[in-house]
Amino acid sequence: MEITLDNILNIAGIFLGGGGIGAFFTWRYARREAAAKVKEKEAEAKEKEAEAKSAEVEMAQKVQDTYQEMLTDKQKEVEDNHRLIDELRLDRDHYKQNYIEMRDVVEKLEKEFREFRTTTEDERSSMKRDIARNGRQLECLRPFLCGRQGCKERINVVISDDGEVETPSKKTKSNKNSTFPTPYGEVDK
Repeated sequence: MEITLDNILNIAGIFLGGGGIGAFFTWRYARREAAAKVKEKEAEAKEKEAEAKSAEVEMAQKVQDTYQEMLTDKQKEVEDNHRLIDELRLDRDHYKQNYIEMRDVVEKLEKEFREFRTTTEDERSSMKRDIARNGRQLECLRPFLCGRQGCKERINVVISDDGEVETPSKKTKSNKNSTFPTPYGEVDK
């Protein structure tokens, strides 16, 4: 077949007049529209995926915040425990120091008490010896006591525990020069 200008014009007329060009443009439009829908669906899928990742990140952030709060609370608790331990150590040291001071005071008082007891026991035994000696001396002086003041006859008397002098109720006759009183009775000279 021979290609003439007529043939070319007829073919061009068919395309242009018969809808060939319109079909071509329609086909291109449909293809672009389909590509746009695919891109839109891809964008929606990516958006959903981004939202899911965003929700996941948000959830991870909330979990991290929760753990951070727990860590902060635990840190505060640890600091409080350290503070309490330090306070207890200070109290323990204070009470330990007081205990040591009290123990030293008690030991000093025990030593002083032992010394006092020894001293008082020595003094007590010395007083007992003195009292016994005084009692013996008083017994030796008994014959020279008289219940009447200025009496030269020396009548035996009894000295009570209160220190009062009691004279015997029985009166004895005696000559001034004839008798000498003794604890055992009167003796003639």
